[in-house]
Amino acid sequence: MLQGTASDVGKSVITAALCRIFMQDGFRTAPFKSQNMALNSYVTEDGKEIGRAQGMQAEACGIEATTDMNPILIKPTHDMHSQIVVHGRPLANMSAADYRSNYLPTAKDTVMDALGRLRSEYDIVVMEGAGSPAEINLKDRDIVNMNLAGWADAPVVLVADIDRGGVFAFLVGTLELLEPHERERVKGFIINKFRGDLSLLQPGLDWLEERTGIPVLGVLPYIHDIRLEAEDSVVLEKLSGSGAGSADIDIAVIRSPRISNFTDVDPLMEEPGVSVRFVSRSDELGNPDVIVLPGTKNTIGDLAYLRERGFEAAIAKEMESGGTQLVGICGGYQMLGRQLRDPHGVEGSKAQEVKGLGYLPLATIFAEEKRTVRVSGLLDPECPVQLSRLEQVMSVALEGYEIHMGSTELLLDSEVGVHPLFQMIEAEGVFKAEGCGTQNGRIWGTYLHGVFHNDEFRRSWLNAIREKKGILLEDSTFSVKELKEREFDRIAESVREHVRLDKIYQLMGIGT
Repeated sequence: MLQGTASDVGKSVITAALCRIFMQDGFRTAPFKSQNMALNSYVTEDGKEIGRAQGMQAEACGIEATTDMNPILIKPTHDMHSQIVVHGRPLANMSAADYRSNYLPTAKDTVMDALGRLRSEYDIVVMEGAGSPAEINLKDRDIVNMNLAGWADAPVVLVADIDRGGVFAFLVGTLELLEPHERERVKGFIINKFRGDLSLLQPGLDWLEERTGIPVLGVLPYIHDIRLEAEDSVVLEKLSGSGAGSADIDIAVIRSPRISNFTDVDPLMEEPGVSVRFVSRSDELGNPDVIVLPGTKNTIGDLAYLRERGFEAAIAKEMESGGTQLVGICGGYQMLGRQLRDPHGVEGSKAQEVKGLGYLPLATIFAEEKRTVRVSGLLDPECPVQLSRLEQVMSVALEGYEIHMGSTELLLDSEVGVHPLFQMIEAEGVFKAEGCGTQNGRIWGTYLHGVFHNDEFRRSWLNAIREKKGILLEDSTFSVKELKEREFDRIAESVREHVRLDKIYQLMGIGT
């Protein structure tokens, strides 16, 4: 089990690296995180929802993800309330106090049953903790850190991030706050994100081992530009900004408080000459080529936030200029419509109806049942999205997934001409129109998460922007799937080089 001295110390990436290594070494391997709090989620093959990190780690193992790999997912909807997803289906919306008092005491069986199934099917299960195991106020009902390690009788490796400073205080302080039986379970340290001369760090490592009696199993160098999907929005700080610099294409993504599945735009960051920046203030918007309204766990709440922050007026100003595209994905797609109706109080404590941004003649009605499904299809023959070399894209299959509560319907309106974007396969020989866009292609929205992960569609859309700006077109693009495989191998190679894998195998009782 990998635990960390804090959030964002690299547990998820190191877990993925170990998963890839064990798979490469011939072991059937699976990831496991009993409880995950994240707004970036992943849809399994059978249409269930889990944390995105465990979906990514399953891919590192070369297997399909299942809900056993993340049986409990917490998706914050407000500051003090979250949707609790158990084995891929919403259980209830709960306050933090209700979850702690009423659900956690019953959660052990759910967690251990899932772990037991994985253990029966795989040679190795790599468990990941959450945050820090030394959260004193949470320890008595912990199901994701030391209590779980004890239930599973799993050795623990503690991960710390040296880049944030104070690494020895983090490690020793964490141990000091653990109970004696918990400290005994910690069998090694991994220090992550090191920059510099290891010989200068060695005296500190020697002191740490002497002080704690616990070996340092490795010091991992800082790996720049890891191209794996992030679990939560803490990574967006480094991608925030008000200017595109020298990039040919400037894409501004609106960052709202409950932004979710923002990994939809990850492939755009890898394209040459493209700048993707996340903006939290309307004065950062500038004059981008594209404004993206991404997914959100609370469409109505985040729409109110955009209005309070002046984004509605700033977007309107840019759209009046005539050159900017406006793209909405999932919750952002819902915002583009005229009406948002919540008759069951799905997005709040009471029924409500609010006006959307009004760019598309749509009404969204929120429902109590969530739609989570993987989907595939083709471009609609009249797809209005501006695309270059359209004939090359028309026959290319599109893939993605949907995660949303409710449906979006077209309002009858003779003043605004719109067309669907895609025809998605509902059943053999049966297709359903999906998405909506204006005839000029400047405004469009879709429920299709992962739309830019479709390589030919992404290249054609960007090339259409390049054509309009008189920029040389890109003849080729990269494969998102191949890029991810290379990244798994890259992080695995770094861990092989810098971590005592022989000691890791010994901790698991496996001879190599």
